[in-house]
Amino acid sequence: MWDKVAPELSVTHRVVRWDLPGHGGSAADLIGPGATVADLAGLVLDLADSLGLERFAYAGVSLGGAVGLHLALHHPGRLSSLAVICSSAHFNGSGPWEERAALVRREGLARLADQADTRWFTPGFSVPGLVADHRAADPAAYAACCDALGAFDVRERLPEIAVRTLLIAGREDPATPPAHLREIADAVPGAALVELPGASHLAPAQCPEAVLTALRTHLDGPAKRGMEVRRQVLGDAHVDRAQSRQNAFTARYQDFISRYAWGEIWTDPTLSRRERSMITLTALVAHGHYDELAMHVRAARRNGLTPEEIGAVLLQTAVYCGVPAANSAFATAQRVLAEEEPVLAEDEAQDGADTGDTPGRPGR
Repeated sequence: MWDKVAPELSVTHRVVRWDLPGHGGSAADLIGPGATVADLAGLVLDLADSLGLERFAYAGVSLGGAVGLHLALHHPGRLSSLAVICSSAHFNGSGPWEERAALVRREGLARLADQADTRWFTPGFSVPGLVADHRAADPAAYAACCDALGAFDVRERLPEIAVRTLLIAGREDPATPPAHLREIADAVPGAALVELPGASHLAPAQCPEAVLTALRTHLDGPAKRGMEVRRQVLGDAHVDRAQSRQNAFTARYQDFISRYAWGEIWTDPTLSRRERSMITLTALVAHGHYDELAMHVRAARRNGLTPEEIGAVLLQTAVYCGVPAANSAFATAQRVLAEEEPVLAEDEAQDGADTGDTPGRPGR
């Protein structure tokens, strides 16, 4: 289903795909009769844990989208963002799903596989590989997934979702029509909704470019905000130099820095930028990264630290990181502050002209 989307996303993101139990490479006995969406969400978290992924962006289609809603409600700290595609907060009650589960347990998947194209796509469109995968799925595991869909209903809890959320609807989707996605978008604070004309239930397979565009915009939100913060803290000149040196080899690293370090860590309101600058200076001294230290001394000035406060931070490092490290740190900081002094003096003079205060007064 993601074959035409995942490779493109993987240029700038690490992409992990998972199969439903009994589908593709997943064992059928991972779930059984009476399974719930919570069971599937638990398997996703187990997978993430096994890969060392503490937080991740999640995107899911249909039942996969329901798994995402469950994660957002019960494990919000694990998600950096959520995309729910051609899915719903409920799947019209348990009755139809009980009937389908009974049919599959009795007859297998042949009849449903013969009808797959009409359930999944608009007339005349087909992805034979998806239909073949459907036909090859384990009937017991498929029926257990039907049990999960029948029992799922989180409509009353949608306003509790605080994860940044994108909804993608296929306008021609008979299984989870756009109204189902609008219901989620209206209830989840700040959620965005995209409706794709000409798309049915498996939109990533039928309209991969449109889904890719929506996901990129959604996923790159932190990168855009991170780039803004990065420029505010480090200055345009430094960031422009870094961007000009970017190539195919370093592009993913630059995206990681903007999205994670600057878009998530530096934007966290728990600590002020002044506090983050002090912590960063200390860490750079501790590891002997004096070129980076010079850059962050300038950043600390932009974040409001005075030369006296920067000196106090470096004096603290002498106690806990060692005198030799502090010697080098003071030399680096003194050089940077000396280079910055003419600019600072000009700024102070201007402040004095504007306010009537005396330029260069103590405490500036």
